[in-house]
Amino acid sequence: MNSIAVVLAVVASLGAAQAQEIYKAGNGVTAPVVVRSVKPEYTAEALAARIQGTVFVETIVKSDGTVADAKIVKSLDDVLGLDQQAVKAAKLWVFKPGTKDGKAVPVSVTIEMTFTLK
Repeated sequence: MNSIAVVLAVVASLGAAQAQEIYKAGNGVTAPVVVRSVKPEYTAEALAARIQGTVFVETIVKSDGTVADAKIVKSLDDVLGLDQQAVKAAKLWVFKPGTKDGKAVPVSVTIEMTFTLK
């Protein structure tokens, strides 16, 4: 019986977390500040094809400064893996969280990932 109560409590708390409002910077909400960024890596196929350009990744920066979600809003390459590499890198970024009324809150942020050959 105790294990059922624990599972229900976890499910209930997950539901509450998902219902938490996601903010945009402005109107009293400060933007998160990058503490650690991770550059995306080229895939061998994209490198061989000499693809260059920018991917825009929309993320949710949680109130603890980690990235909760990442999705492509402007694709560069969804065939040779660069879009996936950008998402993978974005999920590793760490931020000083955005705030509202002095409290850390989840904020939507778009990260620009640029792939450049030298």
